[in-house]
Amino acid sequence: MFELTPFFHNSRRSMNAYDPFRELDEVENALFGERVHTFNTDISDNGDSYVIETDLPGMKKEDINIDIAGGTLTITALRHSNYEKEDKKKSYVRVERSYGSYSRSFDITGIDEEGITAKYDNGVLTLNLPKKATKAPETRKLTIE
Repeated sequence: MFELTPFFHNSRRSMNAYDPFRELDEVENALFGERVHTFNTDISDNGDSYVIETDLPGMKKEDINIDIAGGTLTITALRHSNYEKEDKKKSYVRVERSYGSYSRSFDITGIDEEGITAKYDNGVLTLNLPKKATKAPETRKLTIE
């Protein structure tokens, strides 16, 4: 039912130690744009609806966007950090918490798009996706001549 879009993840980006490939990453980012990270998601089938629960800890509700277009639901989020705002040579000994753009897309064919609801509580985004009602096949009586 759901198709997830591919993503790229580079764990070297969050390291504060010497990395001989960091400059290559910066050139790649300048040419092709920043990489987009993904986030963990659980999907459950409740019979008449699906529920998507995704972990987005430390994010503000204002930094989370949910877009629906062309039968695809896309969740994007932006996590900020003090490391990106301040002088990177400050007092940080190690930086492991990732920051930047996060995105995940889902195929919502068979979902009642107008009935989708979202709630964000304690770092967990919960989406309720009601399934489209299945129509019984129409029948008609044919008169025999």
